[in-house]
Amino acid sequence: MSETEKAIDIAPIKRPVRWHIFVFMLPAVIVYSAVMVLPLIETLRLSLYNTVDGQPAFVGLANFKVLFGDPRWAHDFWNALVNNLIFFAIHMCVQNPIGIALAALLSVPKLRGVAFYRTAIFLPTLLSFVIVGFIWKLILSPIWGVAPWMLDLIGLKFLFAPWLGKPGSALIAVSLISNWQYIGIPMMLIYAALLSIPEEVIEAAECDGITGWAQFWKIKLPLILPAIGIISILTFVGNFNAFDLVYTVQGALAGPDMSTDILGTLLYRTFFGFQLQLGDRSMGATIATVMFLIILAGVSLYLFVIQRRMRRYQF
Repeated sequence: MSETEKAIDIAPIKRPVRWHIFVFMLPAVIVYSAVMVLPLIETLRLSLYNTVDGQPAFVGLANFKVLFGDPRWAHDFWNALVNNLIFFAIHMCVQNPIGIALAALLSVPKLRGVAFYRTAIFLPTLLSFVIVGFIWKLILSPIWGVAPWMLDLIGLKFLFAPWLGKPGSALIAVSLISNWQYIGIPMMLIYAALLSIPEEVIEAAECDGITGWAQFWKIKLPLILPAIGIISILTFVGNFNAFDLVYTVQGALAGPDMSTDILGTLLYRTFFGFQLQLGDRSMGATIATVMFLIILAGVSLYLFVIQRRMRRYQF
């Protein structure tokens, strides 16, 4: 065999370029870029500009200096950020643990009516936030709400208070309403993760005498840690983008006395204006940029630090 024939035999086979993949992906890329990427770039650009003599002028980081340095802006921003952190902490400490517990209960093999329970718990997630906010305002109303009557039936009416009207409890009440609406999401994700655990692992644990809740804590929980991590980061991103439920229940002013004001409502009032307050597009974009940087930092922390430690539990 000649050298030319050997070279032909050794040469790798070139695979054809699959152009159809790019063709099918192109519409999604165009829509995503138009709806997400371009508005994000424009928001970042707008945060570096301001209106001077009726004309947009590049001011660099001056808007950020105003946001953090001006007493009025700084007070509103830090108040909204602290409320947002509390809002997120309540979801992490209430919604996600209850969702995990519900998923563990639903994964019990001998439990009857699992399909009904799954549907009933997940159903509020499908409801409009306008409907949820309006219904809960009626339930918790001290004038015509059913909450005082229901507490009176069990002898606990003395515990009732106008929770949505008190600065000390309004944020907690709104957070719990949000937990009630979205608790089905962590439940379903953890439930799917529990069902994906191989039967061989469960059978091996039962052969070693590990059953019941001991099996969940020692075997199942470490195996679903990646799913819990995903739920945590989704909760983080969702809560720092939250706006709709607070706006529906407490209005754009996020009362009483700004006690339920979060970054989303502050962004809305700043950018679009409200009542006698005029909208400021540059400062609104500045707040949106800070929100983007906070979310980016949290997601990066999860992807590059936490997720790497969880990979050891994946199959």
